[in-house]
Amino acid sequence: MLILVTGATGKVGRRFITGLLDEPKFSNARIRALCHNRALQETDRIEVVRGSIADANVVAAAMEGVTHVLHLATCKETSADVMDVTVKGLFWLLEAFRTSSTAQQFILIGGDAGIGHFFYRHDGPVTEKTPHRAYPGCYALSKVLEEVMLEQFAIQYGINTCCLRAPWIMEKDDFKFTLSFGDDVFGGPDWKTFVPPPEAERYAREGTVPLLRDADGRPLKRNFVHVDDLVSAILAAIDNPRAKGELFNIAMDRPVDYGEVAAYLARTRGLGCVDIASQFHSNWMDNSKAKYLLDWRPDYDLEKLINSAWEYQRSREEPRIVWYPG
Repeated sequence: MLILVTGATGKVGRRFITGLLDEPKFSNARIRALCHNRALQETDRIEVVRGSIADANVVAAAMEGVTHVLHLATCKETSADVMDVTVKGLFWLLEAFRTSSTAQQFILIGGDAGIGHFFYRHDGPVTEKTPHRAYPGCYALSKVLEEVMLEQFAIQYGINTCCLRAPWIMEKDDFKFTLSFGDDVFGGPDWKTFVPPPEAERYAREGTVPLLRDADGRPLKRNFVHVDDLVSAILAAIDNPRAKGELFNIAMDRPVDYGEVAAYLARTRGLGCVDIASQFHSNWMDNSKAKYLLDWRPDYDLEKLINSAWEYQRSREEPRIVWYPG
């Protein structure tokens, strides 16, 4: 088994490689990491190919002898690059995969940006049947195009594909900093822009957290997944016949409720909260299909997500790998 991993130096890529190499049933698996800017250290089971997935020749060379592909590489809100990297890059990968004599399975990590996460109102749980609805911007559009392209290649050529759709991916102390009123806020919303600067400074200093409310005035519900749970889902999908041609929501059993977060942090850490009104919409990603077909279960619930984030001690030199919602 030779697995090509794109985006191998990101938070999911690094954790996946560690998880795969530590898993006894994949003891014969080798990794080929396709790296663009950063690179991994090569070992007897990890080799590195340098270049961009936007280059068909780079992709063709990287795909030589590959049996499995885990496609993680993406492009955020950078309109100058998104079509070349995200859309054309996936096209080159799928073209090389479908013409390969060794290729066996192609796994794409999608995102809930493709169904609009909290930008649109949903009448019920978000399932794999929920229509695509990109929110404004090129990133969400690219996530829709990725899922559609993967689906159509499977229809056109009968290749073995699987898409794992993840919401916002957390690791280490990420969740703590998603709630910061300071300049160190991780992702969005940027809470300090919702309140006057003196209040934002005080909230950041005191560790006050936002209690985000949805368009109906209720505490907003928003989907997250811990990187360890996403990696366990990827491992469960590899060579799983029940994953062929399927799309799975990979999320916590319940979305994060900002009211529950504020109450738990007040009770366990004495932190205050402040109401933040918004026009966002609560939603709930249903992970039942992944549980049923992949026999997968998320390990992280709300309390574990909070506790692990607040207890994590990041070294001064340790960077935070940016990964935006969806």
